[in-house]
Amino acid sequence: MKKRIVVAFGGNAIIQEGQEGTVYEQFANTRAAIRNIVELIREGHEMVITHGNGPQVGNILVRVEAAKGLAYDVPLGVCVAETQGEMGYMIAQSLQNRLIRDNIRRDVTCLITQVVCDRDDPSILNPSKPVGRFFSKDEAVEMQARGKIMVEDAGRGWRRVVPSPVPRRVVESPTIRRLIENDCIVIACGGGGMPVYIEDDGTYEGIDGVVDKDRASAVLANEIGAEELIILTQIERVAIHFKQPDQRFIDRMTVAEAKKYMAEGHFAAGSMLPKIEAVIDFLENGGRRAIIASLDKAHEALHGKSGTLVTLT
Repeated sequence: MKKRIVVAFGGNAIIQEGQEGTVYEQFANTRAAIRNIVELIREGHEMVITHGNGPQVGNILVRVEAAKGLAYDVPLGVCVAETQGEMGYMIAQSLQNRLIRDNIRRDVTCLITQVVCDRDDPSILNPSKPVGRFFSKDEAVEMQARGKIMVEDAGRGWRRVVPSPVPRRVVESPTIRRLIENDCIVIACGGGGMPVYIEDDGTYEGIDGVVDKDRASAVLANEIGAEELIILTQIERVAIHFKQPDQRFIDRMTVAEAKKYMAEGHFAAGSMLPKIEAVIDFLENGGRRAIIASLDKAHEALHGKSGTLVTLT
């Protein structure tokens, strides 16, 4: 049966551990990453693809710092926009080529996406999310003099910290809905989208921060009326007591069970926790099913043969 689905996968699928991260490696990884997504498209589902950008935006920040004094500075929100264009191009072209070879007639487009956040989100006033590379103390002092907020990170060096506000609305969701209703596959909310707030006159202003990709994907999925949200990651199923002797993988859980596991501290911040928060948000706001699965098992997970299925009740 045809469904409307949002599929989210991480930026680490495009730059993998141990790789230099060249454009050629990223294209090869992208082609591999979309292989299982093509199987979902083959079944005729309406689809939006979202993606992370952690390694990519980190590299852009390195280039920005290296070019200091030689080129204009680029705020973080614009860096996110750059990754949306760069990665959207790679994903769209790789997907288009695969569909052409498989004789599947579907249009693919990448949409630069803004995400509305609260103007007074606590994260904006108290940035805490580390981004980019490590710096020496002298470098950190210099960056602080230029208005960057720096923190010492567990003896490993200094890192820039930025706001990571909670996403409330996707500005382009009406356009995305129209595109998928016309059988177009849309790539959107790259890197969580550029965070913006609404001025008193209704106009938008950027926030120098980042939005969690999975939580933004959940907001978008609700706004376009998606029945399912599939979050693809590096593990096949959600686990409690992760990497402990009593580790247990979960095939299926309800929102109430997910909240219980969260309260017990089973999900680490920065890894599984935002994914669990995203699926809870999605299901409590109208979604039917959410799945957390490994990237190479996307098709199997949709059909109940892999992954962790999360339902409202």
